[in-house]
Amino acid sequence: MKRLMFVTLAVFTLLDGAVLLIKVRAQAPKRVQIAFSSEDRDGNDEIYVMDADGKNLRRLTNNPADDLYPVWSPDGRKIAFTSKRDANHEIYVMDADGKNLRRLTNNPADDLDPTWSPDGQRIAFTSVRDDNFEIYVMDADGKNPRNLTNNPADDLFPAWSPDGNRIVFTSDRDGNFEIHVMDANGKNLRKLTNNPTWNMYPAWSPDGNRVVFWSNRDGNWEIYVIDADGNNPRNLTNNPAKDTGPSWSPDGHRIAFYTNRDGNFEIYIMDADGNNPRNITNNPEGDRSPDWFDPDFVVVSVSPADKRSTVWGWLKKFVGR
Repeated sequence: MKRLMFVTLAVFTLLDGAVLLIKVRAQAPKRVQIAFSSEDRDGNDEIYVMDADGKNLRRLTNNPADDLYPVWSPDGRKIAFTSKRDANHEIYVMDADGKNLRRLTNNPADDLDPTWSPDGQRIAFTSVRDDNFEIYVMDADGKNPRNLTNNPADDLFPAWSPDGNRIVFTSDRDGNFEIHVMDANGKNLRKLTNNPTWNMYPAWSPDGNRVVFWSNRDGNWEIYVIDADGNNPRNLTNNPAKDTGPSWSPDGHRIAFYTNRDGNFEIYIMDADGNNPRNITNNPEGDRSPDWFDPDFVVVSVSPADKRSTVWGWLKKFVGR
């Protein structure tokens, strides 16, 4: 009941005091899940889903081509991912059970690294259709692709802010890979990191106050976090192995990442402050690119008295603080 009170207050603020009927519906199954890609369990990269404790493993794709980089839609009903089943990297989407596969991009250049907008209406992704890596955005059905970065440098690995107003990404436009942020329309570019090493794979915290990323500024791959304005960098992992690919849990309390500290890449979870890292895959093959879904952090419908609209995913801003 306390969570529902938070939601009502947030919606009233968002819609300027409109009279609202709020419906919150948990998605089945009622458990926190992590999608990821696994290399060579079945002879090639495939998309899997497991519970957040590593149990209840299910394979969602079964194709001789590589399927990579899965990301949940904000409502948990779909998973977008990258596949080479058409000889180059394209963006696909499927239902959360692996059914109803659709290709969203159809370009001879590589399109990869999809990420959903918080309202589920758009997908940002990386493309080389302009002969270098650029950040593109398209409608969730694959229509209306447009280039947001338009820069001769390489721009890649986009991630939306929880309010949908900004996109954080990696760029080497200053000679090395740094974390940058721009408005969702490509304007108002700012650099968040300023370090001579590589800084990559950014992801927003659910409250929008922090950005987690991978950096080799300590001589090996580590997970770092900074405030959303780029200040206060902290190393979360401090391990001689390679730690990369961080992903926040929807409640903001944990971070999933993949690491080779056990000899091969495995999915680990740690507390948001870097404590209590634990291996949740324990498999001799390589497991990578974790992405969370928690049905407790989904708003399904918001209905003012005079109109109906659907809002997905933004609840995670207001709960778990």
